[in-house]
Amino acid sequence: MATFLYRLGRGAFRRRGLVALLWVALLFAAGFGAASASAPTSGSFSIPGTEAQKAFDLLDQRFPGMAADGATARIVIKAPEGAKVTDAGPKAEVQKIVTGLKTGPGAAEISSVADPYEAQAVSQDGSTAYISAKYKVSGMELKDDTREALKVSGDGAKAAGLNVQIGGDALMAAPETGSGEIIGIAVAAIVLVITFGSLVAAGLPLLTAIIGVGIGVSSITALANVLDLGNTTATLATMIGLAVGIDYALFIVSRYRAELAEGRERDEAAGRAVGTAGSAVVFAGLTVVIALVGLAVVNIPMLTKMGFAAAGTVVIAVLVALTLVPAILAFAGKKVLPAGKKSRLFGKGKPEGAEKKANGGTRWARFVLRRPVMVLLAGVIGLGVIAIPASKLEMGLPDDGAQPVSTTQRQAYDLLSDGFGPGFNGPLMVVVDGDKALADSTADRIKGLDGVVAVTPPTLNEAGDAAVITVIPKDRPSSTHTEELVHEIRDGSGEDVLVTGATAMNIDFSQKMNDALLPYLALVVGLAFLLLMLVFRSILVPLKAALGFLLSVVAALGAVVAVFQWGWLGSVFGVEQTGPIMSMMPIFMVGVVFGLAMDYEVFLVTRMREAYVHGERPGQAVVTGFQYSARVVVAAAVIMIAVFSGFMGASDQMVKMIGFGLAVAVFFDAFVVRMAIVPAVLALLGHKAWWLPKWLDRLLPNVDVEGESLRKHLEKSADSPEGPDKDRELVNA
Repeated sequence: MATFLYRLGRGAFRRRGLVALLWVALLFAAGFGAASASAPTSGSFSIPGTEAQKAFDLLDQRFPGMAADGATARIVIKAPEGAKVTDAGPKAEVQKIVTGLKTGPGAAEISSVADPYEAQAVSQDGSTAYISAKYKVSGMELKDDTREALKVSGDGAKAAGLNVQIGGDALMAAPETGSGEIIGIAVAAIVLVITFGSLVAAGLPLLTAIIGVGIGVSSITALANVLDLGNTTATLATMIGLAVGIDYALFIVSRYRAELAEGRERDEAAGRAVGTAGSAVVFAGLTVVIALVGLAVVNIPMLTKMGFAAAGTVVIAVLVALTLVPAILAFAGKKVLPAGKKSRLFGKGKPEGAEKKANGGTRWARFVLRRPVMVLLAGVIGLGVIAIPASKLEMGLPDDGAQPVSTTQRQAYDLLSDGFGPGFNGPLMVVVDGDKALADSTADRIKGLDGVVAVTPPTLNEAGDAAVITVIPKDRPSSTHTEELVHEIRDGSGEDVLVTGATAMNIDFSQKMNDALLPYLALVVGLAFLLLMLVFRSILVPLKAALGFLLSVVAALGAVVAVFQWGWLGSVFGVEQTGPIMSMMPIFMVGVVFGLAMDYEVFLVTRMREAYVHGERPGQAVVTGFQYSARVVVAAAVIMIAVFSGFMGASDQMVKMIGFGLAVAVFFDAFVVRMAIVPAVLALLGHKAWWLPKWLDRLLPNVDVEGESLRKHLEKSADSPEGPDKDRELVNA
């Protein structure tokens, strides 16, 4: 592989114009497709195999139109103190809102509007009422004029002294990331400038990463409606694509500068950089792709599509690093300086021929080698303590109750809770596959259960062979008591009675996530373990990498629970409302963080493996690995943390939580596990770290990530009179 990548990198360097033109053409083609595509929808949500989904499907068959995916809105009206919404004045204002929705701007997109006085949507004390509006399209597909008309529908009532708030998903729009994403990229630029000491070299990884992300995200946007991709899919692809795109280019450019420092010609340096660091990029990218594609085992279409879309962006980032980066290095020419040299703006750097001094990575590696047990215990115990809150993890899906208290959605949620009871925001929908007698007996049984406030009379379909019963729980939707009520209804019913609704879907979704976590871990960690065995020709090194990852991801989950569930330091991280952790967060973090964690393992340990293969003792190989890779790995980790932290400025709670979780996980994995625990373990293992049974060594193909076969090939070519010319012909072919 190293030899093939060497020729690929050298060829891209020499044919820079053609390579750059191809990538620019791809960018324009993807951009044109995105611009031509219709606005993306919110994406359909289904959980195959669960009772809630079966009930939803049955509802769609027996009650056509009732299970439609159109957006909904609840305009909640509360009368002033001492008044009631049934009084003449407030009632007239409420009627104006109903009339405005039916006949005003955006009425063409509304399928139905329920008058609260006819639909019995008035609280018992008469203080609160709500208007239900159903739209023909999803919240993401609503026109801006329609959404704006909904927002201002209660302005007249507000002027008359009524408290009017709006809930539901009709106000849902694409999540805004704010300025955080720009700040993250700015921090990445500063880190690159400090690392390379050159504006040109620093700008190159940013440029190539943005091109790769532009192609990936534009392609996702172009295919969003065709593939039914959710509105957060592009955000996730941007988040991961930027991080790995910058990192992969960073490793190639760093190795290129190191080869220049050895006195090699620029095209030769580019070939060797892609042949060595590029091999690590390929395998690091493969681990990320395996982790993302592996999300398919959860069998939730939305999560599968998110994983595949993000994996596609990672593949583009790898291809960009292997081809576009050497091409742009060719365009940059002498403006990209050898390692150790800096542009005049940053000082002269080390003079030519100066002896290399021990850098920070070398000094840290020697410190760990002197005290491996202390460093290992400190790292493991420290992450173990941070992981403790993960034992109290509560999962759920966010609703309007998880919104910041300043939003109209949250205020509408609270008004409904106060006026109609906490369980009103999470009604259960019981679907009966049978006649009126079965529906009536089911309703009577549910009325007798604890935790039930109200049960509506069964609503039969036209054929009379199915019915719907609405159950209002006593407690809020995310309460454990409501979850127990759902299980109690299901346990006491036969196969003809199914429970669905948003609350039941959330419960089933969380359970499905829990059930899939261990199989997913086994698949992803198992495949990556085999992949790392190929890379490192060892059993203990991949095992140590996998265990270190588990430690860092559990610690990161503990931090997420402490901040987003318990509210610790919530104001520091912009968390306005605490609540259950998003159900997909644990399995999603496992997938993404595992891939990123293996990046650092591959980039750092391949240098150690390379030194060990070339004859260095185990301890010295660790020092050599840190000498050449520590600075770049630290820079890459800081860049990833900056990019992920930038998404914490998003308005969407899901995006905010993902950004925080990934940033913390990268910090723990890069600086505690890879930079401290890994060298400590390698120091304690010595030669045993690189042990591989001979029979297994014969079975495993030699992928030569450290470039040993490439080095021999180049030495042989240099010794042969026609070798260099022959190699040049192969590159130009």
